[in-house]
Amino acid sequence: MTAMILKGKTCDWELICGLEIHCQIISKSKIFSGASTHYGSDVNENVSFVDAGMPGMLPTLNEECVRQAIKTGIGLNAKVNKHSVFSRKNYFYADLPQGYQITQFEYPLIGEGFVKINLEDGSNKSIGIERIHIEQDTGKSIHDISPTKTFLDFNRAGVGLMEIVTKPDFRSSEEVGAFLRKLRTIVRYLGTCDGNMDEGSMRCDASVSVRPVGSSELRPRAEIKNVNSVKFVMQAIEFEAKRQVDIYENGGEIEQQTRLFDQTIGETRFMRSKEFAHDYRYFPDPDLLPLDLEDEFIEKIKNEMVELPDVKQERFVEEMGLTPYDASVLTEDRETAEWFEKAARGHDAKKVANWMMGDFFALLNEKKISLAESPITPDNLGKLVELVTSNVINGKTAKDVFAIMAETGDNPEKIVEERGLKQVTDTGAIEKIIDEIIGSNPDNVTAYKGGKVNLMGWFVGQVMKASQGKANPAMVNKLLKDKLG
Repeated sequence: MTAMILKGKTCDWELICGLEIHCQIISKSKIFSGASTHYGSDVNENVSFVDAGMPGMLPTLNEECVRQAIKTGIGLNAKVNKHSVFSRKNYFYADLPQGYQITQFEYPLIGEGFVKINLEDGSNKSIGIERIHIEQDTGKSIHDISPTKTFLDFNRAGVGLMEIVTKPDFRSSEEVGAFLRKLRTIVRYLGTCDGNMDEGSMRCDASVSVRPVGSSELRPRAEIKNVNSVKFVMQAIEFEAKRQVDIYENGGEIEQQTRLFDQTIGETRFMRSKEFAHDYRYFPDPDLLPLDLEDEFIEKIKNEMVELPDVKQERFVEEMGLTPYDASVLTEDRETAEWFEKAARGHDAKKVANWMMGDFFALLNEKKISLAESPITPDNLGKLVELVTSNVINGKTAKDVFAIMAETGDNPEKIVEERGLKQVTDTGAIEKIIDEIIGSNPDNVTAYKGGKVNLMGWFVGQVMKASQGKANPAMVNKLLKDKLG
C-alpha cells in the first residue's frame, strides 16, 4: 500500500479520498426518452420533448439502461437491490431543462461492492464501492463561443448515467489512478460504458480531506468536480491535499466546498459552497413507479456476463504459462485479450505473448493503427510462432518474415515457401559450410584453440552468413564446437 504522507511543521498528514464516477450508459436511446444517444450529432439534434422539460411530458424508463447498470454492479462485486426508487433532485441551472434531475437517493439500484487494484510496488488493495445509482445526465454548457454568453447543447441531456460512489478508501493519488484505470477496463469489457473521459462519457468527482497520521477522524472535505482524465484527477488530488495541509498548518480551517481543477496551471479553485442532501429537497418522483426486479431477470444478466480482466489474467498465468506482467498487459482491454487468445490457440502461448508485446505492438505504434486495422491476423501470428517452434525457420528469419507480413498481410507459411526461407537442418550441408569456413581461416582457428573462445561468435556469424541465415543456429553451434574441439 502506498499511502500519501504530507510533511507539515506540526505533524505528518495523510490523504483521505473518495470518488464519484459518472459513467454514461451505452444504450441506443436515453434513459427516460426515445431520443438517440449518438455522440457527435449536430447541436441539439437528439432532443425529445421529455429531454427539453416540456410541460406534461412523462418519462419512460429504458430497460436496457437498467440491464447495463446491473451488469456493471455484478462486475464490481456489488449487491443488486431488487427494490429501488427514482427521486427528484431539485436544483436550478441552465443545463437542466426540467429544473430537477431524475436520480436515485435512498434506494439505489446497486449496493455495496469492491474492486481490487494492483499497485506499482506489486501490492494490491481492495477499494470499497458504496453504491451505484442510475440517473439522467444534464445538457452541456458551452462557454468558449462568445465572451458574454453561454450556449447550451441538450444532446447529452437525459443520457443514462451510472454514478459509482466509492468509500473513502484512497490514501494516495496512485491508488486513485489505479482504480480509475481498472474501472475503465471493467466497464469496457462489459460494454456498459466506453470510458472515454476526453469525450465526457466518464467523469470523475474527487472528495479530498486530510488528517494527522494516526487520527481516525474525518475532517471537512473539498469536492473537485468533473475532472476528465486520470492524469488530471491525480494532479488535482495532490494539489488539493497540499492546499489543505498548508491551511491547517497556518491555523486555518477547511470549509466544505466544491472546487474546479484548472489543468492549465495545475491548481484547484473555489466554485461554490458544498451542498448537503437537504439542499436538493429530494422526494420520490411521482411520474415513475418504484423499480422491483425479479430474480429471473437478475440471473439472466449474470449468465450473460463475460470473463472479466482479473479472472482472465489469472487464467493466462495458470493455464497458459504467462508471467503476471505479461498477463496484465494483454488483459488491459478486451479486444487485445481476445486477439491474443486467437493467436495463441494451439501454439506456445508464452512465445505468442513475446511476439505480441514486442514486434507486433511496435508495428501498431509505428503505423499508428488499431488491432482491427492490423495487416497481421491472429491466425498468421500464431502460424509464424509455430514455424519457429517447429524449426522450419529460425528466429532471425522469423523477423524478416514478420516484416513481409506487415507489408503484405500474407500467410507466413506461403512467404517461407515462395521465398525459399526454410531453415537448413541437413547436417551434411551445414558441415560442408563449416569445413569451408575453418579451412579458409586457419589463424582464427589457432587463436580459438589457444584460448580466445569469444571467436566462437565470429565463426557462427560466418556460417550463418554463408547459409544466408537459413542454417539452424543450435546445430551450427554444436557442430562448430565439435570440429574446433
